[in-house]
Amino acid sequence: MIDVSESTELLLRILADVRPVGVVERAYLFGQTQPNQESVFAAGRELAEQGRVQKLLISDCAPKSGYLGAVATRRAMIASGIPAGMIEEVPMEPTEILHTLIESQETVRFARAQGYRRLIVVSSPFHQERAFMTMVTVALREYPALKLYSIPGAPQRWDEVVTHSQGKLRGTRAELIAEEQKRIEKYTAQGDLAPRQMVLDYLRRRD
Repeated sequence: MIDVSESTELLLRILADVRPVGVVERAYLFGQTQPNQESVFAAGRELAEQGRVQKLLISDCAPKSGYLGAVATRRAMIASGIPAGMIEEVPMEPTEILHTLIESQETVRFARAQGYRRLIVVSSPFHQERAFMTMVTVALREYPALKLYSIPGAPQRWDEVVTHSQGKLRGTRAELIAEEQKRIEKYTAQGDLAPRQMVLDYLRRRD
């Protein structure tokens, strides 16, 4: 019998999570560099068109750390076919930089303040595992009643060279997979990220 590792199970469950029943209060679209933003826009557009969420959340930040800023992001989302009324901003200013942990912390706190019970997490496929793990880590610490669901952004060409990670990292999307794994290991060792086992346990008991 093949022994499937917990890391493999977690990755597959994050990339192919069950769709929540009914209408979810919000979906958070992680901030992306310009080459990767259409991935999350496509997922957000589908959620909106199918009536699966009440609204789509984005960071309210000004341009920084590779993120184009709320104004430009909102404009691009509308141009991509997402209704303006579906877009809502999560307060994250003032902050000198913007990264996955800051986005997760402020989104979970916003969800707790608003009394949301469920939230969909959306990021580019190569970033989805770390993004979801980070959001779960924060929720377990600050709002454990929140149910998080993973819906990756639409696939894009894996051989395209793009920028990522606050606009500092450059490589093909395929190369960024290994870089993301390094960050997961690093941030787990630092205590900023819950171990994979804990995130997997969260998913096993969520529903």
